[in-house]
Amino acid sequence: MSTLLDIKSSVLRQVQVCPSFRRRAEQDPGSASANPQEPATGAWKPGDGVEFFAQMRLMLKKGEGRQGLPCPEVPLRSGSPPPREPVDPSRGLRALTPEEVEMLYEEALYTVLYRAGTMGPDQVDDEEALLSYLRQVFGTSPEEHAEAIERVRKAKAPTYALKVSVMRAKNLLAKDPNGFSDPYCMLGILPASGASREPGTQKEQRFSFRKGSKRSSPLPAKCIQVTEVKSSTLNPVWKEHFLFEIEDVNMDQLHVDIWDHDDDVSLVEACRKLNEVIGLKGVSRYFKQIVKSARANGTAGPTEDHADDFLGCLNIPVREVPVAGVDRWFKLEPRSSASSVQGDCHLVLKLITTQRDTAMSHRGRSGFLSYLLLLSHLLRCEHPAEEPDSSSWRGELSTPAATILCLHGAQSNLSPLQLAVLYWQVSSRHHQTHTLDYSYLLGLLEDMQAHWEEAASLPQEQEESLADSFSAFSEFGLQLLRQLRDYFPATNSTAVYRLELLLKCLGKLQFFQPSFEICPFETELNMDVAAALKVCSNAQWGSAASPTSGSQRLPGLIALADAIYDDLQSCYSVYASLFHSILSVDFFTLTFRQLERLVAEEAWVLTEELSPKMTLEVASGLFELYLTLADLQRFWDSIPGRDSRSLALAGIHTAFLPAVKLWLQVLRDQAKWRLQGAVDVDTVSDARHGLTLPRLRGWAPRLQGSPLLSPPQDMCEATVFYTELLRKKVDTQPGAAGEAVSEALCVVLNNVELVRKAAGQALKGLAWPEGPMGPEGVLPRPLLSCTQALDDDLQREARTVTAHLTSKMVGDIRKYVQHISLSPDSIQNDEAVAPLMKFLDEKLALLNASLVKGNLNRVLEALWELLLQAILQALGANRDVSADFYSRFHFTLEALVNFFHAEGQGLPLESLRDGSYKRLEEELRLHKCSTRECIEQFYLDKLKQRTLEQSRFGRLSVRCHYEAAEQRLAVEVLHAADLPALDANGLSDPFVIVELGPPHLFPLVRSQRTQVKTRTLHPVYDELFYFSVPVEVCRRRGACVLFTVMDHDWLSTNDFAGEAALGLSGVSGVTRPHVGRGARAGQPVTLHLCRPRAQVRSALRMLEGRTSKEAQEFVKKLKELEKCMEADP
Repeated sequence: MSTLLDIKSSVLRQVQVCPSFRRRAEQDPGSASANPQEPATGAWKPGDGVEFFAQMRLMLKKGEGRQGLPCPEVPLRSGSPPPREPVDPSRGLRALTPEEVEMLYEEALYTVLYRAGTMGPDQVDDEEALLSYLRQVFGTSPEEHAEAIERVRKAKAPTYALKVSVMRAKNLLAKDPNGFSDPYCMLGILPASGASREPGTQKEQRFSFRKGSKRSSPLPAKCIQVTEVKSSTLNPVWKEHFLFEIEDVNMDQLHVDIWDHDDDVSLVEACRKLNEVIGLKGVSRYFKQIVKSARANGTAGPTEDHADDFLGCLNIPVREVPVAGVDRWFKLEPRSSASSVQGDCHLVLKLITTQRDTAMSHRGRSGFLSYLLLLSHLLRCEHPAEEPDSSSWRGELSTPAATILCLHGAQSNLSPLQLAVLYWQVSSRHHQTHTLDYSYLLGLLEDMQAHWEEAASLPQEQEESLADSFSAFSEFGLQLLRQLRDYFPATNSTAVYRLELLLKCLGKLQFFQPSFEICPFETELNMDVAAALKVCSNAQWGSAASPTSGSQRLPGLIALADAIYDDLQSCYSVYASLFHSILSVDFFTLTFRQLERLVAEEAWVLTEELSPKMTLEVASGLFELYLTLADLQRFWDSIPGRDSRSLALAGIHTAFLPAVKLWLQVLRDQAKWRLQGAVDVDTVSDARHGLTLPRLRGWAPRLQGSPLLSPPQDMCEATVFYTELLRKKVDTQPGAAGEAVSEALCVVLNNVELVRKAAGQALKGLAWPEGPMGPEGVLPRPLLSCTQALDDDLQREARTVTAHLTSKMVGDIRKYVQHISLSPDSIQNDEAVAPLMKFLDEKLALLNASLVKGNLNRVLEALWELLLQAILQALGANRDVSADFYSRFHFTLEALVNFFHAEGQGLPLESLRDGSYKRLEEELRLHKCSTRECIEQFYLDKLKQRTLEQSRFGRLSVRCHYEAAEQRLAVEVLHAADLPALDANGLSDPFVIVELGPPHLFPLVRSQRTQVKTRTLHPVYDELFYFSVPVEVCRRRGACVLFTVMDHDWLSTNDFAGEAALGLSGVSGVTRPHVGRGARAGQPVTLHLCRPRAQVRSALRMLEGRTSKEAQEFVKKLKELEKCMEADP
């Protein structure tokens, strides 16, 4: 545990063996706590308590929000616009020269005037609208615009080319006997002269690349491209790319044929493929192939192709290719109405330019650079930078701008990855001059990442340009993080969301870091972020920690510590999770260690300066500062896995000891003055719940904040002191008698109970774990001892008050119990009990209205015990009375049980029927029994008793059974062990008396005895005794064999060693016929010897009060046995 807990540990060690706080006050009458009228303090007068506790309440209120860890996102309280981020025009792309602007203007006009392909539904197809937009964004006059258009029209038209990517086909026809085909593609451009200009005359026929075709003249070989042959498949995958020059973009067509490749084979080889035939269709194809092979071997020329089968074709006019390109499936078409084809082909088409007659092209400016400059220019024109919500702009370009950029990107043959890179470079640079929405930038990075994983790489020049943009953006982001709390305050949800997006953007940059040959980052990005956060904390709090002069220094440091605590709460609940989850940066640890070191250094210096001139005002200020420092360390300790031993705050409690001791002394004195004043002012007879909890707890500082603030001894002593004040006030009230005293005592009893609960909860507030990993909510042993001692004192005080309260009813209760005992037998039981029940009903109604639930139960228990004792005394005072007398008291007892139980609203039946109740009920039951029934109960009690000290009086082994044929009981005494030493030589001379009881069941049976075994504690007898008794008598209630072990003395009376009883009802042969041979059948039984206990003497007391001869003889016999036991300790 940290050293901030050292003083708490020392305090707890002082109460390791915590005596009663009541006794401590009595043993130290000279102390301040022993004389509440004169508290020892020279700094505060009694009347100053209002100001003192007002200041304390302010400190308590400050700490109310510092219990436990803050919930995530609790500080987010505002959705107002975030603070504006700094912009720097110099961080954007460089400004273009007038000549470069003119060249870019020409490039844009050239792109619009020589556009080719089909415009999409979300693009502008009106050429004039596009040209008008360009004049507007470049700011040219109508005359200059017209001249530029004329100049571009006179320029040479660009050279167009069509990029074709043959990706795959699916669901083709099977042309081979094995149920598959070997497809390949032949594709080329049909020039305007070769394309069909009269579709009506050739309705049933289409162009084919097949050699020797009579349908059209063959194309030159350079216009035809062929893919690889994919063997034995109906779903080929090619992924091959081709480039075709286009002479006339309006008339040329792309033609694609898909063929099944068949090698020239002989008839014998064709026959060998018979095992490849699959299905009926395969059989027809097989015979067709044999016929074709035979013809080819006979008459076919070497230039004719009779082997390949047609699978389908496509005719796509170049003018129908969308400007942005197309990537889709095309359905295969037949070349004539007689052809049977099926399937689809996946193509990617894009119309580009290879030569452009523009100034930029002549100067070697690539399409990549031209697009970058054009996008940057359009972005600056489109961004509404002057509007208030311009920072939320997500790069939404107008339709003309998007159309022009789409045309230029397609004509410049820019790949999706290059377009994504260009948008990121321009937008990230533009963001540093005119703030954009971070979600837009994050989307650009994600788009670039998706294409980056698909594409191979970028040219080195473009990769270096991208690396520069990454470096510029990361430096810009780090600059914002150096002023994190200014630009992204934790109280603004919009700003925190922007911070989250910024961190995600920085996190995305780390994805590209391993992909660059030239790394754009000098160090790891998370290390740069950590360094920026350190700079942020130093800049934020370094100037605030500069000490002021004079008396304002201490309040200034208190305000600084409070502000740092609030900032750390924001760091933990808002910032920490963002930095850790996105960049794996432990923001909270970095910030906490910086700030706690800062405030700890200031606190060390200040306490050293103020200690020599300690006053109460200075002590209060230092105490408040210490509270915040303790909260800081507790905040750190409450986070799992944190250890405070390495903090700068470790050990700082020593510097605050003088101030804390002075403040605690004043606190103790003011608490006693306040408690004394509260008791003096309160009118005890008018209050139901006495002193309110705020008064009790007002003097106690924030317990869970620090162990120094409320030592448990002071709290316990003040609590006991308060309860004693209340009771003494009631005792000293003039004319305190009768009902008024009962009401006042009820109030005092309520106060004691409330104080006990409040003090217990307050002490539990000190239940800090013994170590960083201690069990939560478990009181340390010293504090637990202190809590138990306080609870014992208050319970004792409650019992004292309860005794005072019930003592007023003793006389009345005895009077009404005597009324029951003296009531004649002629009146009914309920009439005899009615006065007592009415008295109890009236008193308990008053108690129920005056006491809280716990105290009411306590008083009920005391009254219940008082009633039981009163009835027992009445029974003892009346001997040899009629049975109706005891029946009446038995009725009274049951009526009182129902009254106090109150159908479950009062005392539980378990507690009512325990203790003195059992004794009283037993006596009532025995009083109603005859003499013989009492004697039987005496023996039954002997059978029930069990020795608690089985080794003290020894053991006796016997064997017993009933012989039905002889109608006799056989009792065999085997041996004894561990008998008590009753002679001076440390041994005994034991013998055993065997007798049957009760005497009235066996009047003619005499007792028998074994031989005396001298000088031994482990005698062996092996003696058998017979008792001639009927089996029916052995089954009677209480019938038993009583074994009495005596020590034989030659010169004096024998000494009693112990006794044991064995019930006859369980003896073999009594309950069932005996099975076995000889007299010694049956298992031995070991009996533990004991002395008569209290549970067997209740029946004896009943017999002592009987005057019958049978009872007196039985009692006389037992008295003689007791005399033998008196010599044995």
